[in-house]
Amino acid sequence: MTIFSLIDFANPHDSAAPRLRHAFGAPRELLVAHRPAEVRAVLDAVQAAARQGAWCVGALRYEAAAAFDAALQTNAADGPLAWFAVHDEALPWPELVSQQHDAPTLHWHTPPGRAHFDAVFADIQRSIAGGEFYQVNFTAQLQATLQGGGARPALALFSALQRAQPGGYAAYLEMGDEQLLSVSPELFFDWRGGRLLTRPMKGTAPRGATPLQDEAQAECLRTSPKERAENVMIVDLLRNDLSRIAQPFSVRVPRLFHTEALPAVWQMTSDVQARTRAGCSLADVFAALFPCGSVTGAPKVRAMQAIRALESGPRGIYCGAVGVVQPGGAAIFNVPIRTVTLRGNAVRCGIGSGITSGAQAQTEWQEWHYKRAFLERASMPFDILETLALEAGQLRHAAAHLQRMATAAAHFGHPWDAGRARECLQKLVLAHPQGLWRVRLLLNAGGHLSAQACAMEPSPLQVQLQLAERPIDEAHGEFVRFKTTRRAHYDDFTPTQPGVFDTVLWNTGGEITECTRGNVAMLIDGRWLTPPLACGLLPGVGRALALRDGRLLEAVVLAADLPRVQEWAFVNSLRGWIGAQMV
Repeated sequence: MTIFSLIDFANPHDSAAPRLRHAFGAPRELLVAHRPAEVRAVLDAVQAAARQGAWCVGALRYEAAAAFDAALQTNAADGPLAWFAVHDEALPWPELVSQQHDAPTLHWHTPPGRAHFDAVFADIQRSIAGGEFYQVNFTAQLQATLQGGGARPALALFSALQRAQPGGYAAYLEMGDEQLLSVSPELFFDWRGGRLLTRPMKGTAPRGATPLQDEAQAECLRTSPKERAENVMIVDLLRNDLSRIAQPFSVRVPRLFHTEALPAVWQMTSDVQARTRAGCSLADVFAALFPCGSVTGAPKVRAMQAIRALESGPRGIYCGAVGVVQPGGAAIFNVPIRTVTLRGNAVRCGIGSGITSGAQAQTEWQEWHYKRAFLERASMPFDILETLALEAGQLRHAAAHLQRMATAAAHFGHPWDAGRARECLQKLVLAHPQGLWRVRLLLNAGGHLSAQACAMEPSPLQVQLQLAERPIDEAHGEFVRFKTTRRAHYDDFTPTQPGVFDTVLWNTGGEITECTRGNVAMLIDGRWLTPPLACGLLPGVGRALALRDGRLLEAVVLAADLPRVQEWAFVNSLRGWIGAQMV
């Protein structure tokens, strides 16, 4: 099958209902607008084709805003303002998309730097204090070069992005010299039978390291005065936008401050809906709503003027609209956040956040890191990993390791079969009945399990540790909380001094976290302590057993408190408990 485009959209009215999930081959016609004056005509043609039974799949760039109101200023566009493919039929979802596991490798460059971000943030705060606007959405474009990915690298990357950011409103479009890969979780609008629903997404919090902390993060987001105020600003903007095309007194807000769990973050959404007036067209809906207020700020006109001055180039399809108009005219579009575009091997992805008077630069900067986590997951192939000791034909703590791998598989969306995992390990046990072995059990994105064993020397009685010279920025990321073959963030802290066994890490809050290959224990005031998971560390099997047996207690230890440490220990399931000295 020749795949021209794919649509995989949730049903916004019923999360349990089947998804709108189709593939489309070569279109019978392309409808394209290069100038603002042409955009309305394209939307009218899309609506007419759909009413005659066609499927129309396409996108609008953020820079199409001037087509609906000249006051909505943007930077110059770098491609067609509106692009739609017209298809006579929708095809079944092709299995080859789900089977694309040869993910390409991407190394992202992350402008702007922190100094530039802080300067822009301060400028926005001065403008808010001066009464120019209440909120502005500041964004930047991340850039990368695509490497690998097999015969269809764009499709392989889309599959990886969907695994990294499942659900939501995903779309893949072949747009000539540009490919669009959107895995956006945000609904722009759903319009059918005269009923128009919008669901702006505003308010973000990171996922927690434990179920208890995760729920606490969600509750903090739900009750945060700053996040609620930010959400209400955009809800009020959307209410005003909808009123331009709504029947009198039909604009409603049936749901406020709903929290949705995404892989890396909690997001807050609210529903704003209305009944549209008789004769309302698709172009009228876009004229009232576009761009979505969640990616501009409030008031929209002044916020967009500020965005044009603050951002160095066009946003493109990022922050525009991507969707499908179905036979009969029902239309559903996403707000293309979490969206990647490709031109040849050049890759772009926008990241941003809404800044209000109550915002802090460090918090907003960290939010950008949380939001790009889906990119990190999709940008390099990785396997989930467990490392076990095999001694005299017996695997050490195998059940605990398999349970941890199952938890990681559920988190990353990798197929998991506990029975096959046990069989895989048992084959190694039968092949190595004597001696001491280091066993690596690997699970890839397709659910394939493999295991290998290599001879291991007995653990030393004591080792030397060194303290990291800088904090680990990724302490709260998923590749710290789950054990995988993605280890670049640990490799950056490989010991530099001869004879040093491992490095003791600390986070940006100055809290000790772990070593690069195991957990850490510290004797302070007669008690052996280890950092809690909330500090940002792997839930090690050896650590869990020591906590269960009462040998360890959890406590936050600051780097500044290290002179109080009487003894050190390195702890993991593979090596056990090893006494240590700090260099």
